[in-house]
Amino acid sequence: MDVLDELLAGTRAQDGVFNLTILDLPWALEIRDEAPLALATLVRGSGWVTREGTAPQRLEQGDVAIFTGPQPYVVGDSVHTAPQLRIHPGGICEPLPGAPADYSARLGVRTYGSRKSGEVMVASGTYQVAGDVSRRLVTALPPVLVVPAAEVAGSVMEMITSEIQRDAVGQQTVLDRWLDLALITTLRAWFDRPDSHAPGWYQAQTDPVAGTALRLLHEDPAYPWNVTDLADRVGVSRASLARRFTAVVGEAPMSYLTGWRITLAADQLRSTRDTVETIARRVGYANAFALSVAFKRVRGITPTDHRRAA
Repeated sequence: MDVLDELLAGTRAQDGVFNLTILDLPWALEIRDEAPLALATLVRGSGWVTREGTAPQRLEQGDVAIFTGPQPYVVGDSVHTAPQLRIHPGGICEPLPGAPADYSARLGVRTYGSRKSGEVMVASGTYQVAGDVSRRLVTALPPVLVVPAAEVAGSVMEMITSEIQRDAVGQQTVLDRWLDLALITTLRAWFDRPDSHAPGWYQAQTDPVAGTALRLLHEDPAYPWNVTDLADRVGVSRASLARRFTAVVGEAPMSYLTGWRITLAADQLRSTRDTVETIARRVGYANAFALSVAFKRVRGITPTDHRRAA
């Protein structure tokens, strides 16, 4: 079981909103798509990414930026250039005062700008984050991350750019799947960077002790695991497993398992009509009462209240 695969499974571009914006110097584009997860790349040109509360980051041609949370962000030639165009939810473009041209003009399918041969081309897309499993991935990411073009599958981004401007049968599905691939390749490249501070569960996957234990827990979270059983399956002593797992993942094996079981239960409470008893047994608890006690301890509310809030 690949933990990243499991977390990415519910993070999909579904009916995603895509924009291709073409501008001329000086330029700045503000994106207010309010998406929980978004992507932007410079197809042509170079510039800066700015977002309140984070340091500006350089964006060269082909680099990919990932944004978490609904807060707006700006892509521009300079951190001092005022936005000339604003993208709202649904891909609605609003020209702002001071723009040298009406950048809200349609230049083609999903494409805006004043002229097709403009100096800068920005492609952006949004993702939906379905459920608590995917939120576990999003919370492991910083508000802004930038991956250099050399570390990202460049052909993927080139294909997205050409597909954005097409209007064919099934085009939305094609774009969604390309955007999924762009997200996967970008996040994998970012997690592998030494300065990414990748979460423990990602770093653990290459560790012979912690990684093996982690995969076992994800493959069968409902099994009545204890440290002794887990250590026997990994082939190390209890003390060695506990020490290594905690050092790499950041928490003890059984603590991690509890958090993962509660995450799985939270998703099923929102997405199914199964009884709390059924969900409890499916994720590794003896009955609804046992799940309720653990859920209340971890989340601060009962499973029923969590389902009602959804």
